[in-house]
Amino acid sequence: MFEALLLSTAVIFVAELGDKSQLMAMTFATRYRVRDVLLGITAATALVHLASVGIGYFIGAGFEKYQGPIAVAAGIAFLGFALWTLRGDELTEEEEQKAKKATGSAILAVGGAFFLAELGDKTMLATITLAVREDWIGTWIGSTVGMVAADALAIVVGAVLGRKLPEKVITYGAAAAFAVFGLVLIAEGAGWL
Repeated sequence: MFEALLLSTAVIFVAELGDKSQLMAMTFATRYRVRDVLLGITAATALVHLASVGIGYFIGAGFEKYQGPIAVAAGIAFLGFALWTLRGDELTEEEEQKAKKATGSAILAVGGAFFLAELGDKTMLATITLAVREDWIGTWIGSTVGMVAADALAIVVGAVLGRKLPEKVITYGAAAAFAVFGLVLIAEGAGWL
């Protein structure tokens, strides 16, 4: 479990860097208290990633004897995540305005927005991929911690520096990390490691 927790924390933290939800977190933090934004993010992330690990766990349990091909497929998925990261993810002006004008309880507004934004996002897909091979509880906790930590970092950096992190460095670093994870998974699945 501990290995799954550490791995998923690192992978999801990297996946979240430069993601649209980090921009949403910064935007919400300009309107609501940071505590409320983080509580909303945590609740939404925990729910989305619980569903993700459930999907991954049942896929993995049904295909245990196919772990090699699944590892290769997971590696290919991570290479896809690397390309997706290079493509970029930006918050449109309309999405930024919606975040600024959210009504109702801050926690519900932030949580609802993050829940919807994360459905089908690369962090959800990465969590599913990890849960196929790793302990589901560790993956769930780690992926939630990784995402909340990355979004908290965005809020702090945005508040302290008043500007975004260097996008090119983040984008290339995250893409490289996904590519490395992907190549390692492919090598393991193919029996090269």
